[in-house]
Amino acid sequence: MSLALARKYRPATFDDLIGQESVSQTLSLALDNNRLSHAYLFSGLRGSGKTSTARIFAKALLCEKGPSSHPCGECTHCVMAAENRHMDIIEMDAASNRGIDDIKELIEHTKYKPSSARYKIFIIDEVHMLTTQAFNALLKTLEEPPDFVKFILATTDPLKLPATILSRTQHFRFKKIPHNLVVTHLEHILNLEQISYEKEALEIIARSGAGSLRDSLTLLDQAIVYSKNHVDVATVTGMLGIIEPSLLAKLLQDILQKNTGEILGFIQLAADYEAEMILDELTLYLKELLLSQDTTYSPMIIERFFRIIADSKGLLSLGSDGEFVLSLTLFKMMEALEIREIDAMIKGLQKELQGVEVSEVMVSSVPVSEVVTITEEEIVATLPKTAVDASTPKSEKTEPKSSHTPPQQTAGNTPSNEEPTEAPHTVTLTSKKDEHSIEPSIAKQNANTQQAETTTSPLNPQPSTLNANKFTELLSKIYDRDYDLGSCFERNITFVSFEENKLTWESTAEGEEKKMLIKHWGVINMFVKELFGFETKIINIAKKKASRCLTSDDNASALSSAGLTPNKLTSDDLSRSDESSAGQTNREQGARSREQSTESTLQQENTVHNDADSSSMIEEIEMKSSCIAPDAGEKEAAKEKDPSTLLEEPMVKTAMELFDPKKVRIKRNT
Repeated sequence: MSLALARKYRPATFDDLIGQESVSQTLSLALDNNRLSHAYLFSGLRGSGKTSTARIFAKALLCEKGPSSHPCGECTHCVMAAENRHMDIIEMDAASNRGIDDIKELIEHTKYKPSSARYKIFIIDEVHMLTTQAFNALLKTLEEPPDFVKFILATTDPLKLPATILSRTQHFRFKKIPHNLVVTHLEHILNLEQISYEKEALEIIARSGAGSLRDSLTLLDQAIVYSKNHVDVATVTGMLGIIEPSLLAKLLQDILQKNTGEILGFIQLAADYEAEMILDELTLYLKELLLSQDTTYSPMIIERFFRIIADSKGLLSLGSDGEFVLSLTLFKMMEALEIREIDAMIKGLQKELQGVEVSEVMVSSVPVSEVVTITEEEIVATLPKTAVDASTPKSEKTEPKSSHTPPQQTAGNTPSNEEPTEAPHTVTLTSKKDEHSIEPSIAKQNANTQQAETTTSPLNPQPSTLNANKFTELLSKIYDRDYDLGSCFERNITFVSFEENKLTWESTAEGEEKKMLIKHWGVINMFVKELFGFETKIINIAKKKASRCLTSDDNASALSSAGLTPNKLTSDDLSRSDESSAGQTNREQGARSREQSTESTLQQENTVHNDADSSSMIEEIEMKSSCIAPDAGEKEAAKEKDPSTLLEEPMVKTAMELFDPKKVRIKRNT
């Protein structure tokens, strides 16, 4: 009579057990050394050999040649045990006999000695199916059975057993049978059966068995019948309804090469299969690629593919359309190849952020190669004709004081690691004591002079208008994204040059402003690459903020902002101003105060500041004559003014007379 392969080739000895060496060795030593327990518990995956091991152990206990790990197989007890008809070996299926009455009947059998053998052995399969009352009834007998009684319990779920049962038995855990051992055993059986086969087909069967030898043998028995005694890949895949591994290999190659046409063809072919099965097979194939250390697919790519497949299985569990989910999965896998690796992104970001570091800059005084003397006549000659007629030059020309500041770096051909310099010249004019004079320079004249010097100096070429416009557009984009970020960027970043895909700028950011720029560096870098090109690299020149000494240009700007003409005021002008206002005394005091502040400013210009940084951004100059300067001592100008009396100040009155404003707004400087 024909038997199933799982029954026909059931192990008969401990040596025949597949993949359970630890269990078979422990039981064999216990039999040989006569160190037997009264109760054993076998747990593990289905088809891993629990029931077969229990029968082998029972036959070894009843063999006439004594308890031995190698029963003879010839005596009466061995023959009856092999044929499953021994009276002293009682097998009980707890799944169908799970009540307390069945356990009472079993306990009643334990009171009688074995009929012919050495022991009476009870094999209870699927013991976790017993009820709680049945377990409680079995406890006492299981703990202290008669000497001739042995219990062998088998289960696939030991966690369902009460702790009181587990503590009264020796627990043997059967592991999942390795894949290679299953394939070897299948080859051995097919050779005994004289059936041809393809090893790849056996690999598929063993993988489908998932570590259960009985399941693998059942599939092999089915494949022999379906393939007409020739087990090949096409027959096995058709029988199991799975896709061939060669198609999966081609699919991954098409994904790697982004061959959309071939991927769409595979989706049409996969309509005959279940989407979940294809995803499972694809997962197993990726696992094989990872273990084989295929250099075509890095572990990072395989990990991304696995996450995409896992998400797709979640969609299938929600009842989504299988073909759509499969299509979405394959195209997401193709897009996953475009994502840069985390390590590469971190390294690139670190490399870009190296230029943002604000380091200490050593400022060294550069010797000035030439000192230019500008007379009052030359200054007056550059003024408009009406201004020349209205002013009577009474000042004597003097040599300019030495107030040189470190030169400002030019934008253009200057390398990023050098700081070319120029020496802007400060003009200082002295006046007679009995005359009211103000330093004869204005912001417009100073700007024209600097523009002329910049044009003639070979060290200061103007930057490209196109690049400057791009930088202005960059600032506008940053303002559009975040106004505070744009304001911080405009205050601290100065455009230098753009050459050979290298954008050079200077940064004076410190403290919170530096943190803000670093935090939004990704946005700034994105706009830079959008405007200047994707290959653009940013070179940041870190500068240290330093307060600059007040030059004549700054005096002219300050006077211009106050509404005063920076030329010398003659006595006639002052007399006309006196006639037009009623507070002559207040105006004279204001004039003397301005003269004192001008003289103190001229004295400050004689001091050389070594910590000045010509490359720093233009910043507000806090003068010691300001109304809130903390270091000005007890001077009248240093005291904080009352906003209600501020309009009575002589300088403010003079400015209001000159400009005749319709509205005056007073803002407190905090």
